[in-house]
Amino acid sequence: MKHVLILSFMILAVSITVKAQSNRVVGFWLTEKKTSQVEIYKNSAGKYEGKLVWLDEPLDENGRPKTDKDNPEQSLRSRPLKGIILLKDFEWDAQDKEWENGTIYDPENGKTYDAYMWFDDNGVLNIKGFVMGMRFMGRSTAWTKETRKRE
Repeated sequence: MKHVLILSFMILAVSITVKAQSNRVVGFWLTEKKTSQVEIYKNSAGKYEGKLVWLDEPLDENGRPKTDKDNPEQSLRSRPLKGIILLKDFEWDAQDKEWENGTIYDPENGKTYDAYMWFDDNGVLNIKGFVMGMRFMGRSTAWTKETRKRE
């Protein structure tokens, strides 16, 4: 009985550690250019998403909220940038210690890329977008954690 109790405790401890690791990505992140902030959260399907919640310059040259003007879908070009989902469908891979099988949308060019995310040794969140399943080709960005939403 004692061995069963110890084994149960060890399994519980490992599962709590894995859950803590996977949720480490949740929170507010300042993008590399420091011109926007993204909130990463776990959606109802258990996947990680990231929503654009703050822009350094939220208004265009006409004083209106910036829109997704470069979106390939014409019907989405008039939607405000603030509030759009940039990161979608990320899943935690405990073995590789990364979030994978997701996509990242780049509103600066209107393109969506396959992507994965990982932390470096300094706690910086690295996100790499790539095409055609070739992880070695693509572009990375580094985001820094913030304690609260910017206003």
